Amino acid sequence: MLITTLSTFKLVAQEMTPNKLKQLITPVADTIKTNGNSIQFAYKETMLIYVFDENTNRMRIITPVAKKEDLGQDELLNALVANFHSALDVKYALSDELIWSVFIHPLREPSDHQVLYAIDQVYSAAVTLGTSYSSTNLVFPGNTKKKENQKKTFRKTKI
Repeated sequence: MLITTLSTFKLVAQEMTPNKLKQLITPVADTIKTNGNSIQFAYKETMLIYVFDENTNRMRIITPVAKKEDLGQDELLNALVANFHSALDVKYALSDELIWSVFIHPLREPSDHQVLYAIDQVYSAAVTLGTSYSSTNLVFPGNTKKKENQKKTFRKTKI
């Protein structure tokens, strides 16, 4: 009985594809534009980009948030703390001198709900940079505030 149920589930389970993702994005997007392996769309008046690579089974939902030069050290450190406590499935990242809100995940695995939740988290993290630095209302416990007047020492970590 269990084997029949599992094999039935496997047949019913749907693999996420770029076309399926576009179908999910279209109803929640203000505008949408497809270009090769990316879909650019406006969500709550914020530009997001969905980038995928079917060969490596990877996807990203990203949005630029701020220029690095426009943020102070406290804001950058608070974003790093948020990556651990309040950004959840989304992270703040730096690329090309821009701070991004980024969701990175295998392409085929997420459910419809997880994709829509990821879009909302990318948006929320983007609009809360500088305030709550959060992608949802959930915050993991611990020291969520940056400590002031810490001695600045950097050491190389062996990997």
